[in-house]
Amino acid sequence: MPLTADASRAGLGRPLKPWASVTWVTAHTLNPGFNGMRSFTMKSFRFALFCFLAATGWAVQPAARPAAVKPKPLSQASQVCLDCHESTSPGIAGQWKRSRHSRTGVGCYECHRSAKTDADGFEHNGAFIAVIVSPKDCSACHRKEFEEFQASHHSEAAKILGSLYNVLAEVVEGDMTRTSPAAVSGCWQCHGAEVKVLPGGKLDPATWPNTGMGRLNPDGSKGSCSACHVRHNFSRAQARMPENCGRCHMGPDHPQLEVYNESKHGIAFAAHRTRYEPLMEKKQWIPGKDFEQGPTCSTCHMSATEELPLTHDVGARISWTLRPPVSERIDAAALAAGKSVKSWQARREDMKKVCSSCHGPNWIENWYDQFDKVVNLYNDKFGRPATRLYQMIRSANLITSDVDFDDEIEFSYYHLWHHEGRRARHGAAMMGPDYTQWHGNYEVAHRFYMEFVPQLREILHKAKESGDPAKVVSAGKVEQELDLVLNSPTHRWFLGKMTPAEREARKKAAEEFRKRYAQ
Repeated sequence: MPLTADASRAGLGRPLKPWASVTWVTAHTLNPGFNGMRSFTMKSFRFALFCFLAATGWAVQPAARPAAVKPKPLSQASQVCLDCHESTSPGIAGQWKRSRHSRTGVGCYECHRSAKTDADGFEHNGAFIAVIVSPKDCSACHRKEFEEFQASHHSEAAKILGSLYNVLAEVVEGDMTRTSPAAVSGCWQCHGAEVKVLPGGKLDPATWPNTGMGRLNPDGSKGSCSACHVRHNFSRAQARMPENCGRCHMGPDHPQLEVYNESKHGIAFAAHRTRYEPLMEKKQWIPGKDFEQGPTCSTCHMSATEELPLTHDVGARISWTLRPPVSERIDAAALAAGKSVKSWQARREDMKKVCSSCHGPNWIENWYDQFDKVVNLYNDKFGRPATRLYQMIRSANLITSDVDFDDEIEFSYYHLWHHEGRRARHGAAMMGPDYTQWHGNYEVAHRFYMEFVPQLREILHKAKESGDPAKVVSAGKVEQELDLVLNSPTHRWFLGKMTPAEREARKKAAEEFRKRYAQ
C-alpha cells in the first residue's frame, strides 16, 4: 500500500503510486542514506527493482517467441538435384534457398520434371526433365493465377510477332530474317517468342533464353511467370517493385516507369521504400491497410484491396487502351468481334475502388474527368485526322502500299501516335504532367504541324503533277479532307483563321496573366 508518511519524509508531498512505494522502500532498505526520490537515478531504480523482485520470489519470464516453422523436407529427387547444383550453380541454389518454395518442400524436380511425351523433355542424370517451367506447370499449385493470366492482355503480348513492329526489327533494323538479332534480343524479350525445340529436347538458341510476357511455350500455354516472379527465389516484394514492370514498360514509346517516377505515387514510394520492402513479402499488400501512401504498379492493377481480390489479369481495372493510333475503350475490340467481356465501366469502377483506399470520391471523379479529356483531345485533334489522312494516301497508292517505312511520312505518322501520342496519354493516365505536356502533347503538335502536314502537302503536289489521272483524283480528295481538318475549330489557328471572338479571348487571357503575375 502507498506509504504516505514515508513519501512525505522523502519530500514528495503526495502519496506514492504502488510501483513508487516499492521503489522507495527497496532503495531505502538497500541504502539507509537515501534522501529522497529526487536523488534516485534510473540505474539505482533498475537495481532496486531487481533486488526486490528477487527477494520476493517474483520471476521475470522472457516473452515467448513464436515457434519457428519447420521447413518441409525435400523429395529425394530434388535433394539429388540440390546436392549437385550447390556446386555447379551455387547462385541458383542460393536463390532457391531464400524462396518460399524451399520452406514448403517445392524443389527442383517438382517444377522441372517432365513427361516422356513432352517435346522439350530430356534425360538428365537419371531424371527426365524440361528446362522451361511454363505457366501450365505452375498451375499445378497456382490454378487461379494461371487462369487469370491466360485470360489477360499480358498473355497475348506475342501477337506483335507478325505486326508492324517486327517489320521494323526484321527489315528496317534487322537482317531480313524472322530471327533477326534485333527482334530476338529486343522485341521478343518483352513480348515473348515461340520457343522452338530441337532434337533431344534442346531449345533453339534463336528462341531461348526468353522470358517474354506472351511467350508461346512448347506445351501450348502462353506466357512466362518468371517474367515478373524472377527465378529462383520468386520474391513477392521483388515482383511488386515498379522496376519489375519497368523492365518492359519504359522508353520513348511507353514510358510508364518514367511517368511513375515523376508522379506523386512514385515520389511517395521512393520516400518510404526502405520501410515498405520487408512488408511487401506478405501475401496481401493492401493500400490503406498495410501501407498509407506510395502505391506501385501492381498495387493499382493487381493487388487486393478491402473490397477487391488480388488478380493476375492486369487489364481487369483498365478502361482505356492507350496503345493504338486512336484510343478506344478497353472492351471495344472484343465487343466488335462478338465476344462477351468485362465492360470498361465495370473495370473503371474496380479501379475507383482501388483509388478510394487513399482518395475521396470527388477527387477520383474529377481526376477521371481530366484523364478522359486528354485522351479525347488527342483522339479528336490529332489521332483520328492523322490516321484518316495517312490511310487515304496509302490506299490510293500516293505512297507505296506494299513496303512499310520507305516513305518519310510513314515515320512521321508512326512517331506521332506510337511515341509522342502514347506519352501524352500515359502521362495523363499516371499523373505525370511533364510527360503529358512536353514529352507528349507538345511533341504531337510539333510532329503534326511541322512534319506530317508539310510532308502530306508535298505528296499531294507530286501526285497532281504526275499526269496519272487516278492519282490526280485521289490527291484532290485527300486535299479536300486536309482542308476540312485544318479549317476545323482546333486547327484553324495554324492558317491564321482564328475568329474575332477567339482572338479577343486570347487577348483577355494574356491581360489577366500580366495583371496577376507581371507586377
